[in-house]
Amino acid sequence: IVTGAVSPGDAPSTDGQTATRTRSGAAGDGRDAPDSDRTLVSYLNFEVVVDRGWDLADGDLFEKAEGLDLDPADYGTFVVAEDETLLAAAERHGYAWPYSCRGGACANCAVTVLEGELSTPVNNILPDEMLDRDVRLSCVGEPLSDELRVVFNVKHLPELDELRLPPHPAD
Repeated sequence: IVTGAVSPGDAPSTDGQTATRTRSGAAGDGRDAPDSDRTLVSYLNFEVVVDRGWDLADGDLFEKAEGLDLDPADYGTFVVAEDETLLAAAERHGYAWPYSCRGGACANCAVTVLEGELSTPVNNILPDEMLDRDVRLSCVGEPLSDELRVVFNVKHLPELDELRLPPHPAD
C-alpha cells in the first residue's frame, strides 16, 4: 500500500485501505490511508480557480486541476481522522490554510463544499445564502461523508468580504 496525498480519483478499497499513486510526499511520510473512521478530502485552492478564470460552479474543477502541475499546497488530497476538523487535518498534513478565530465567528477559514458533507456545529457568521451555496467553516466543520471535495481559501468571495478578521499571526 502506498500512502500519502493521493489523486482525487483514488478511493478507499473494500478492505478500508487505499491503494494510490503518491501525488505529494512519499510512502511512510506520516500521511495515513483512509479507513472506515476517516474521510478522504480532495482540495483545491480558490486562488487557482481565480487565476485560471474558472468558476466555482464549474462541475469539472478537479478534473481541470488534475491535468495541471499544481503545487501540493494548492491541489491534492489528505485524510481527516474521526472527530477532527477539516482545518486541523489540513494543518496536521502540513498545509497552511487561512484562519483567524478557530471558533466559527469569522469567514477566514471558509471553504466551498463541492461534493460530500461538512458539519456546521457552530455558525455565528455565515448568512443562510452562503450556507445554501455550500460554504462552510473549516475550523469547526467535521466531515460527515466518506469523501469530500472542497475549494479552500474562498474568504475572498465578495459576499465574505465583511465577514473576515485580520489573519492569524504566524506562530
